[in-house]
Amino acid sequence: MTSQSAFRDALLDPSKAVPDGLEGAAHSPAGKRYSVYRNNVTHSLIAALQTAFPLVRKILGAHSFDSLAPIYVRAHPPTSPLMMHYGAEFPTFLATLPQLSKLGYLRDCARLDAAMRVSYHAADASPFDLEWFQQLPPDQIMAQKLHIAPSVCVLRSGWPLFDIWRFNMVEGAAKPEMQAQDVMISRPEFDPEPVLLPQGAAVWLDHLAQGETLGDAYEAAVVSAPEFDLAASLAIAFSQGVFRNITGSEHVETS
Repeated sequence: MTSQSAFRDALLDPSKAVPDGLEGAAHSPAGKRYSVYRNNVTHSLIAALQTAFPLVRKILGAHSFDSLAPIYVRAHPPTSPLMMHYGAEFPTFLATLPQLSKLGYLRDCARLDAAMRVSYHAADASPFDLEWFQQLPPDQIMAQKLHIAPSVCVLRSGWPLFDIWRFNMVEGAAKPEMQAQDVMISRPEFDPEPVLLPQGAAVWLDHLAQGETLGDAYEAAVVSAPEFDLAASLAIAFSQGVFRNITGSEHVETS
């Protein structure tokens, strides 16, 4: 009988010999069946990475990406039967490869791909009651806590991350210029989409996600970026379905 560890270790590494002691029906040798199974498992995991990281694959090219994928598969076997979660360590893995050291932005591109997948599979949320918000007295608006929808992900990057995504994924998009960009992934309709955030908006959203009031989050954003525009950031958030509806008990009223 072969051990489970030997079976597992050889499963993702075709350079290793088929484990001894594998038997099929009527105690016949199962080496060939194991090889077929190993090949199918590896190809399935590579296909999962191809689907999960389209931007990275576009930047590297299909051939280079597909040659790196088996290395990742062997180093990071799946820990969940759900393939929608596979590849969580891929951004960090890319950053450790010497041959990709000149592509410093690649890790953030992988983070963007991963965030798109997280957003896609996130739970639905009740639409935000914009009419209620617009009818609030001015002295109550900044005391409100605006709750972030589960499908929203915010990425802060020292690279022109949004422009890199557009250049590679949108036909005719302009070539990126070197500047730091923060990106938000949201799901206003069925599919997630990245949106370029104005200065300070990522900090603002982060503080809102931590349960702070609109006023406190605004103050934190201004400290980070004095040019922070609350009205513009709210407009983006409302158009992209960033906030979820809350119950009446969570609304804050001031006297």
